[in-house]
Amino acid sequence: MAKKYFGTDGIRGKVGEYPITVDFMLKLGWAAGRVFAKEGSGFVLVGKDTRISGYMFESALEAGLSAAGVDTRMLGPMPTPAIAYLTRTLRARAGIVISASHNPYYDNGIKFFSINGTKLPDEIEKKIEHYLDAPMTTVESARLGKVKRITDAAGRYIEFCKATVPTQLDFKGMRLVIDCANGATYHIAPHVFREVGAEVVAISAEPNGLNINDECGATKPETLAQKVLEFRADLGIALDGDGDRVIMVDDKGEIVDGDELIYIIAKSLIDQGKLTGPVVGTLMSNLGMEHALGKLGIPLLRANVGDRYVMEMLLEHGGKLGGEGSGHIICLDKTTTGDGIVAALQVLAEMQRTGKSLHELKSGMSKYPQVLLNIKTDRKVQIDKLTGMKAAVADVEKKLGDKGRVLLRSSGTEPLVRVMVEGVDADDVKKYAQQLANDVKTAIAS
Repeated sequence: MAKKYFGTDGIRGKVGEYPITVDFMLKLGWAAGRVFAKEGSGFVLVGKDTRISGYMFESALEAGLSAAGVDTRMLGPMPTPAIAYLTRTLRARAGIVISASHNPYYDNGIKFFSINGTKLPDEIEKKIEHYLDAPMTTVESARLGKVKRITDAAGRYIEFCKATVPTQLDFKGMRLVIDCANGATYHIAPHVFREVGAEVVAISAEPNGLNINDECGATKPETLAQKVLEFRADLGIALDGDGDRVIMVDDKGEIVDGDELIYIIAKSLIDQGKLTGPVVGTLMSNLGMEHALGKLGIPLLRANVGDRYVMEMLLEHGGKLGGEGSGHIICLDKTTTGDGIVAALQVLAEMQRTGKSLHELKSGMSKYPQVLLNIKTDRKVQIDKLTGMKAAVADVEKKLGDKGRVLLRSSGTEPLVRVMVEGVDADDVKKYAQQLANDVKTAIAS
């Protein structure tokens, strides 16, 4: 049975529009509390990023959990991967994250973590949805949940991040620009990198509730690129609003995306004899990464778009490393979810181990030109039922040969058809992408 409220990454939308409303969050807290109470005793952690609506929603969730008879531990602003880590190490019943990740401030959402620091299983989400559609009740007063604040959460997570790289590595002499996206890492990331010895210039680290992801962070790395050149830094690290994505910038001001960072980490692991299983990317992962990993003897498996699907495939095939070009990178040998700070530390460690710059490390992979076009539709479109599209795609694939790739898919969240073409020649890629986009429009209209 399909889920009614939960998507691939929790529940997300515009603040004030159902279901991202105070009354829904109150009910969600109660519904989740009812389920977690049946799963066993213990408290639930609640953390958030820095968007202004987080104050409102954490109060509503806290009230709902209390009404269900569940104790709550409040974390305040904390990165999503930190909440996953703390849920596991504090042995909480579950963790709740109030965040819309890389979205603007006027959006918000809810993610859940299990007692193991992983995404909730589908069956638990369906149980929560069952209670969301049931009348809300309140336990007797003596059984109401109590609330406390955890004051050392930031320090615990900072120490964890530092411990993911060898203590003998010395990052002294490295100058880093850290873009915190005015988000949940603003009071975490600068400390982590300073405490491992680097000189840190922190930017976009003054959140005001409205400026999260605003022309900064992993979704706007061009801002960081300018600062890296201005401060003559060795590299830059751009995180997103909730800290689960990372994009980097080398000393020449060139942007290094998630695919290139995955390649660097994979090569480091295999050089040290530590890589087990395949690397997992997505349908959108650049063909250049697949070819570069192939030269190292590392197979690449492609999951559906979304870190949830990457994680599922990693677990299914015994892999330890996966992620997306957007900067979601999962290092399963270090933690249980995508973590921008941890991934960045692995790249810095490889720079120190090899004595190479980030620019040199990424040179082993050549990204293929890629064009992505979005075609707006007035309805959900089934690609395989569009007249003539199979033949049109086959024709382009034949022209590209094994040096290119075509992907057509309907968006899971918006009324869009996405057309992606990549290959060796940028002009051909652009031409074929536009050609297929026109074919899609014609097929939809017919």
